[in-house]
Amino acid sequence: MSATVSLQELTAQLEQLEAQAADAIAAAGSAGELEELRVGLLGKKGKLSAVLGAMGKLPGDERPLVGQRANVLKDQVQGLLSERLAAVKGAAMAERIARETLDVTMPPRYIPAGHRHPLISTIEEIVDIFAGLGYRVEEGPEIESDYYNFTALNIPPHHPARDMQDTFYLSDSELLRTHTSPVQIRHLENNPPPVRIVAPGRVYRRDAVDATHSPVFHQVEVLAIDEGLDFSHLRGTVTAFLQQFFGDLPVRFRASYFPFTEPSAEVDVQWRGRWLEVMGCGMVDPAVLEGLGIDPERYSGFAAGLGVERFCMVRHGIDDIRRLFTSDLRFLEQF
Repeated sequence: MSATVSLQELTAQLEQLEAQAADAIAAAGSAGELEELRVGLLGKKGKLSAVLGAMGKLPGDERPLVGQRANVLKDQVQGLLSERLAAVKGAAMAERIARETLDVTMPPRYIPAGHRHPLISTIEEIVDIFAGLGYRVEEGPEIESDYYNFTALNIPPHHPARDMQDTFYLSDSELLRTHTSPVQIRHLENNPPPVRIVAPGRVYRRDAVDATHSPVFHQVEVLAIDEGLDFSHLRGTVTAFLQQFFGDLPVRFRASYFPFTEPSAEVDVQWRGRWLEVMGCGMVDPAVLEGLGIDPERYSGFAAGLGVERFCMVRHGIDDIRRLFTSDLRFLEQF
């Protein structure tokens, strides 16, 4: 600024600043550019402040005229900045909407609702029945030691029963469990009687694959240990379970043999006019209880086990166990 200024000069500068500001604001294309313009025009070191700084050199009666004109300009600039900022944001939003627009006329990607696999629903139904009889669910590892899978269940090395349950060995002492009975042993090690548990899970045996056998299948086993339990409690429990699962059908018990129960029995139901073997059971052998430090003179118990695949196949009339493992949707959608 020169040493002396006149009212006309300051007024001309304000008018020139007004025109420049209007053009610059109209050309701004982003919120960042508008902020830079606001600081350059209205900030403490902005152009409007520079003009007002020279106002002190005017006579006292002229200063209010310049101040009034500067305030008008300030309001105009702020209004232009606000309008332009709204327009810039609106344009950015419109561009984003156009970029992210969905074509609602396009066919959707249909993902059908799934449902339980028939094996899973069968396991859940079996477990629910035993839970209603007062049993709690217990699970264990699928990779077991020889001790838990055989020895602790009264099946020592070289026992003939091991041939019936030939399995997959991972090392000299580790194997894939052949039944869920090891879950019962592990539970009894940490929980003194009375005990009532149901143990569902996947098991493995080296069976040749055919219509009724698979090297991988599922079992549910039941164990009850308490004072005064006898075969009548076993018979009542198994009968109540089978009649709730299959309906009010005749049930019979046939003498059988299992290394870890004595006496032992196979259980049949009269299904569609013929007797059908569905599970095995028996009173827990006292030798098993003694091996776990449980007094067989005080406590007794019973155990029962069943193959889930067999129950599922009987319930739904499935003729080949392999259908349960092929993941063929044409088959699974029936259930």
